[in-house]
Amino acid sequence: MQTKNIAIVGSGLAGSLLAIYLRKRNHQVTVFDRRPDIRKIQFSGRSINLAMSVRGWKALDTIGIGEEIRKLAIPMDKRAIHVNGQPEYFQKYGKDGEAIYSISRGVLNRKMITLAEEAGALFKFEEKVWDVNLPEAKIYTGESEKGAWEEYQYDIIFGCDGAFSRTRHKMQRRSRFDYSQDFLDAGYKELGIPANSDGTHKLDKNSLHIWPRGKFMLIALPNLDGSFTCTLFMPYEGEDSFEMLSSDVKIVEFWNKYFPDTKDLMPTLLEDFKRNPTSALVTMKCYPWTYWDKVALVGDSAHAIVPFYGQGINAGFEDITVLDNIIKNYEGDNWQDIFEAYQEARKPNADAIAELSYRNFIEMSSKTADPKFILRKKIEKRFSEKYPEKWLPLYSRVTFTHKPYAEALEIGDQQAAIMDEVMNLDRIEDIWDSDGVEQKILDRLESYEAQSTSILSNKSF
Repeated sequence: MQTKNIAIVGSGLAGSLLAIYLRKRNHQVTVFDRRPDIRKIQFSGRSINLAMSVRGWKALDTIGIGEEIRKLAIPMDKRAIHVNGQPEYFQKYGKDGEAIYSISRGVLNRKMITLAEEAGALFKFEEKVWDVNLPEAKIYTGESEKGAWEEYQYDIIFGCDGAFSRTRHKMQRRSRFDYSQDFLDAGYKELGIPANSDGTHKLDKNSLHIWPRGKFMLIALPNLDGSFTCTLFMPYEGEDSFEMLSSDVKIVEFWNKYFPDTKDLMPTLLEDFKRNPTSALVTMKCYPWTYWDKVALVGDSAHAIVPFYGQGINAGFEDITVLDNIIKNYEGDNWQDIFEAYQEARKPNADAIAELSYRNFIEMSSKTADPKFILRKKIEKRFSEKYPEKWLPLYSRVTFTHKPYAEALEIGDQQAAIMDEVMNLDRIEDIWDSDGVEQKILDRLESYEAQSTSILSNKSF
């Protein structure tokens, strides 16, 4: 394949990883970012720690940097649930040995930029892209929108500039470009739990900690230095909202009521609460993701999702492995065909993980402490352990396999319908581990399989 001169807009995680992949294929790569080099500045206080799972690790392992990145990560094999007035209890994520990995976004991004530079990518920081000439693959940068601009000519441009992408904004102005954004009524604020004086963690370090409180929740993910990055998710307005927490007194009263077990763990609560911004949570969808053989969107610029499945980084990294595999398997130098295959492969899966991520917000904030939900998960776990070829829980399918997100959504909906019937059985609390419940699940699975066979037999291919 002919070497291309490629620009990447955005030096975030997707942009820096894509730069490494493209350099491995000997393309010339220049990465533009409006921000300063984050290796030289304090991070912004808008971080939700990443939860890396198998899709993300595959992208890193394929390019040979997985082991180096694992040094920055802490495995979390379970949720730790904190309910007022009850002992902390745990919910395993998957089978023994299965875990998601907590990584500081800032720490990982700094490392990825360094690795991309070592691979030969050129980074241009504090150089804001104001305009993109799509047909000619030209980028225009400058200090201000109305000032003098500098023009750069490339063969291909990749937009990796996030949910509010300047590259995508230019594509949106073309005919027949579909675009939607949906903000949650809830926002988030970063807080923190410092390490003990000896550098150890104040909570179990191999758990994702959740304080579920219905319409809002607090989570905490571990860092290598013994601290935890905490995130408060809460409505902007109304009862128990960011709007109501307008003074030190109200913040302290709120914390004493809902998170009393964290008071001694968070000595800088008030300082963190007032210093760090309240940030928005948005789902963004668009199509097409590409413009001829000149421009393509990758990661959040194509499909921003809310963070409640921990799949944002994993989905973005999977974009890159899918794209790279298509490049590898295509003969010749037809980038338009490559881009078409890429967006057709990824768009349905991006839409599916967006839906799953939104649903998981409800599960994490409202259901993890619900006895009915806990029983439901116990029944699923028992059945899947006995019939692993018939039942893989939705969370495991999304988090611990490489199966398409769209397939996970479809099968997950079938499993949810079956479990709804099971949970409505008389005295389910007493008979949950009986042969009758097991047979009920088997019968319903057989019914779904028969329907699928019938649908397939009536299709023309």
